[in-house]
Amino acid sequence: MKFTKIKSGASVLASALAISFASITMAAEVEVIHWWTSGGEQAAVSVFADEFDKMGGDKWKDTAIAGGQNSRRVTMQRILGGDPPGAAQFNPGRQYEELIEGDLLLDLTDLAKKEGWAKFIRPGSILTNACIKNGKVWCVPVNIHSWQWGWVSTKVFKDSGIDKIPTNIQDFLKAAPKIKAAGFIPFAIGGENWQHTGAFNVVLVAQLGKEGYYRLFRDKDEEYAKSAEVAKVLETWRELVSYSDAGSAGRNWNDTTNLVITDKAGMQIMGDWAHGEFAVAKKVAGKDYECLIGPSDTPYITTDGDIFLFPKQSDPAVEAAQLKMASMMISKKVQVAFNLAKGSLPVRGDVDMSAVDSCMRKGIKLLEDPKNIIISQGRLLNEDSTGQLNDLFAELSFNPNLSIKDAHERFVSIIENAE
Repeated sequence: MKFTKIKSGASVLASALAISFASITMAAEVEVIHWWTSGGEQAAVSVFADEFDKMGGDKWKDTAIAGGQNSRRVTMQRILGGDPPGAAQFNPGRQYEELIEGDLLLDLTDLAKKEGWAKFIRPGSILTNACIKNGKVWCVPVNIHSWQWGWVSTKVFKDSGIDKIPTNIQDFLKAAPKIKAAGFIPFAIGGENWQHTGAFNVVLVAQLGKEGYYRLFRDKDEEYAKSAEVAKVLETWRELVSYSDAGSAGRNWNDTTNLVITDKAGMQIMGDWAHGEFAVAKKVAGKDYECLIGPSDTPYITTDGDIFLFPKQSDPAVEAAQLKMASMMISKKVQVAFNLAKGSLPVRGDVDMSAVDSCMRKGIKLLEDPKNIIISQGRLLNEDSTGQLNDLFAELSFNPNLSIKDAHERFVSIIENAE
C-alpha cells in the first residue's frame, strides 16, 4: 500500500509537471509588424497589445517601423526570406497578392465563418474586396479610414478675419491669401510622397466627382485622362500647394497635423488618422478645430483602412495565437476602444458608438448610404502604378520647373499603363 501511495503521488506530480510544461510550451509570442508610430497611432495599437496580453498565455511582441512603405517592404522581405512575423499591418488593396498566390498566409476562412464576419462587417466590400480571394479569407479588417477630410484650426480662421470656414476647395483658395497675410500657413502638407497623392485625390474627387475618379483609376480611361478637366485638377493642386510653407518638404504627416493643432496652419487635408492626434492633444471637435468632409459641398467617403494578415508559421502554438489575435481585433469591445483611439470608424455595424464626437458622426452618417462610398485607389491600382503617381504628385508640389503640361502628359502615361 505504501508503494502504491508513493507511485500515485509520483504520478500526480508527473502529471502536474506535464500540464505545467505543456502550458509553457503552448504559450506563444506573436511578433506584430506595423507602422503606427505617432501619438494617436501608438495609443490605438496599445489597445490591441494590451487586450491580447490580458487574454493570458500568449504575448504581443511589438515591431514598429516608421512609414507604411518601409514597413510593408520589411514584412515582404521577411516572409519571402523565410523569417515571417506573426502578424503584419497592410492597407486593403493589392499589396499582398503575391503572398496569397504563394500560399504564404494563414487561411482565416473557418474563423470568419464561425464568428460570422460577413454578417457584421460593413460595408461588405471591406471584407470581400480587401480580404477574400479565391473564396477564402486572408486578412482581418480592423477599421475604416477615409482620405476625404480637411482638418481646420478655428483660431487661425478667426484671427485671419474670416468668419465662415470654407467647406470646399475653391472657397478655401479664395480665403488663403488672407490667412497668409495674417502670418499663418494657409495649407499644411508634409514631404512624404503618399501625402501628396492622398490629398491630390481629395481635390480630384471634389472637382471631378465619383464618376470622374472611377473613369481614371478603375476604368483607366485614357481619353478622359487627357481631358482639360483633368488638367484643371493639376492646376488647382499646384495653386493649393503654393500656400504651403518652406518646411513642408522635410516634414512627416503627424508633425504637419500638429501645425493645425497648435494654430500655426489653417488647414491640412489628411485621412482621419489625423483625428487621433487631435484626441491625444485633447482638442475638441467643433470648438478647437473643424473636420470638413471633402472638403466638398458634395462629399464622398473612401472606405480604405487597415488590415492585418498572418503569415504561415511552422509552430502550431503560434498559429493558435494568430487566430486568437484575429478574433480579438474584430471583437465588439476592441473595435470600439481601438477606433475611438485611432480616429477611424469601426468595421462592425453592430457596436455602440455613443461616445463618438461630431467628426466620427459625420463619417458614420455618410457611410450609411452606399452612394457616398468610393473604393480607395489602393484597391484599383497595383503598388507600382501607385508609386509612380506618388512621385508625380510630390514633384508637382515641390518642383516649380515641372510644367502643368508635362505633369499632365506623365499622368496620362501612368493611367495608360496602369495595372
